[in-house]
Amino acid sequence: MPSSNEALRQESVKKILLHTCCAPCATYTVNRLREMGFDVTAYWYNPNIHPFTEHRNRLDSMRAFAQTIDLPLIVAEGYDMISYFRAVVGHEGERCGDCFRMRLDRTAAVAVENGFPSFTTTLLISPYQKHDLLREVGEEVAKQNEVEFYYQDFRTGFRESQQLSREFDLYHQKYCGCVYSEWERFGKIDIAKMLGST
Repeated sequence: MPSSNEALRQESVKKILLHTCCAPCATYTVNRLREMGFDVTAYWYNPNIHPFTEHRNRLDSMRAFAQTIDLPLIVAEGYDMISYFRAVVGHEGERCGDCFRMRLDRTAAVAVENGFPSFTTTLLISPYQKHDLLREVGEEVAKQNEVEFYYQDFRTGFRESQQLSREFDLYHQKYCGCVYSEWERFGKIDIAKMLGST
C-alpha cells in the first residue's frame, strides 16, 4: 500500500499550500514541487520575524518573487508579533517548537478553509532548522486539522536556492527571524545554555 506522500504524488493535479518563511527558501522549493506536478500556492504567516522592518522586507521580497514566477500568494493580514511572544515567553531557549506549531497550525487551517488537500513549508529546506521537530509538528497539526502534511527533505536543494535567490536578486536575511535568533547571531550567545534549557 502506498504511503500518504506517494499517494499524493500519484494524483494528476495536486494542489498544495506552501508556508513560506522567505523568498530565498521558496525558490528551489517551489521549483521542486512544480516539477513533481504540484499546483503550488504560497502562504505568508510569520509573526516571529522581528523587528517590523525585517518582516516588511521579507514580505516585500516574497511578493516580488511570487509575481515574477506567477505564484499565487496568500498573505495573513496584520503583524501577529504579540501572539508569538505569548507563545514562547518563559521558555525562549526551546522556542522553535512553539514557533513551528504556531505557523504550521495556521497554515493547516488556511489549507482546509481554501480546499487544499495538503500543505508543507519552505522551512524544510534549511539546514539550520530542527528538521525532525518540523516534521513532528507538521504531522501533529495536520492530524488536528484533518489535512495532509506533505513531508520532503528539501535540504539537498539549499545551495541551489542560494544561487537562485542571487539570480532573482532577492532580499537576504542574516538570521532566522525572531529577536532571539538575531541576538544569538550577532551577540554570539546561546540562549538555551544561558537559560539552562536542555
